Amino acid sequence: MDHSTHHSGTAHDHAAHAGGHGEHEGHGGHHGGQAHGTTWATAMRATLHCLTGCAIGEILGMVVGTALMWGNVPTMVLAIALAFVFGYSFTLFAVVRAGVSMKTAVKVALAADTVSIAVMELVDNGIIALVPGAMDAHLSDSLFWYALLGGFAVAFVITTPVNKWMIGRGKGHAVVHAYH
Repeated sequence: MDHSTHHSGTAHDHAAHAGGHGEHEGHGGHHGGQAHGTTWATAMRATLHCLTGCAIGEILGMVVGTALMWGNVPTMVLAIALAFVFGYSFTLFAVVRAGVSMKTAVKVALAADTVSIAVMELVDNGIIALVPGAMDAHLSDSLFWYALLGGFAVAFVITTPVNKWMIGRGKGHAVVHAYH
């Protein structure tokens, strides 16, 4: 997914992500005056955005660590660190492009993506660790790629409701759109 397209899309897309207009399921009334709701489509787009950055970072980390024949722990640490770096960077660059200061952009990226990336990484790496032989598989082994991609798929399914809940309350990915 091209992140620049994601953040420079239509006003409808931005409003939908913000949870206040567009695809919004209700503005307080549906939820009895409590937090705003959001659609599953909006939550899925936000999760896919996050998953894209995480996947790039994690695959790069796994490939580098495996190619350098590092042990499992250093390889996972590198993969997780790069998943956060790439996950945050997608949001950071989009917000800076919108004219926000670097300091504010860092705060927005941290607020927007930390929970989503953390849940995604916990689930994905947990699955990789639990699949017999996956941690010792080489880049040329199909088990390596099945475990990694399967972990991403499960992480997407588990993280989407988390993002829906957060966006519906004006948190998580919803905070990015206040700066567009």
